Amino acid sequence: MQVIVHGGAGGAPDDPDARQSVLDEAADAGTNAPTPLDAATAALRVLESNPRFNAGVGGAVQSDGVVRTDAGLMTSDREAGAAASMPGVEHAVDAARVVLEETPHVFVGGEHAVRLAADYGVDTDSDLWTERTRERWAKADPPSGGPTDHLAWLAERFGRADERSSSSSRSQAHENTDPDGGQDGTDHDTVGAVAREGDRLAAATSTGGRWRAQIGSGFYCAPAGGASATGAGEDIARVTLSKRAVRHLERGTDAATAADRAIESFGELTGSDAGIIVLGCDGSVGSAFNSDAMQTATARQ
Repeated sequence: MQVIVHGGAGGAPDDPDARQSVLDEAADAGTNAPTPLDAATAALRVLESNPRFNAGVGGAVQSDGVVRTDAGLMTSDREAGAAASMPGVEHAVDAARVVLEETPHVFVGGEHAVRLAADYGVDTDSDLWTERTRERWAKADPPSGGPTDHLAWLAERFGRADERSSSSSRSQAHENTDPDGGQDGTDHDTVGAVAREGDRLAAATSTGGRWRAQIGSGFYCAPAGGASATGAGEDIARVTLSKRAVRHLERGTDAATAADRAIESFGELTGSDAGIIVLGCDGSVGSAFNSDAMQTATARQ
């Protein structure tokens, strides 16, 4: 089994060595799994349980004061499942796997996803807050009104769509990042994994961030390989970043080239920050990012 994981693209973390140790543990956990789908799930469960990452425990607090988690998985035979907007679900990847394996759907959200996950034995009553997120949320001055008030608050903190291409606004967005995600206070917004054994692959992404686990955007897998993306989620969705990387694999490039080309075109199209990991069916591995930092780990049995 071959596994690559990432801990999110964003600012430089306060304690990179500690984060790297957890990423190494996650990659190693995946190598002991019997299938690529099991491997991706096992790797993400390690990261979802660690408050240093913005997924599961310690995930981003949304503007209404609730921590909600999202995740998605896809295999090289294009089986897929995603679950989103789930309060109290530490292991969102397990909920996404329920969607993939037990339903005819590819996406389930909100209370329906929580109830579905609970019916299949996924814990849906976890406390996802940490001391760090409580302290930062207390200083955030969140809105108390309706949707328009929340949108105005989000625009003030993250910028509007028409401002994203400005380098100064991107810098300001980093300065005004979530009052929530990740114990080290950085703006890393997802964790992800891609696993391969022989000609079988699986890709997965889990987040406590501001976007949803969308097939083709945050994760994608095909016979040529798999990818997991992180960064400015709305822009990642607009250009289907993960699928873009896998297309390069399908055209014959190796994983490193596919990652580099995908991030280069993403930056040109959006002016936003992102990162991606790619694993090809030939075993080639790649990662690329245009943010300040993105930590990864690889392991092979």
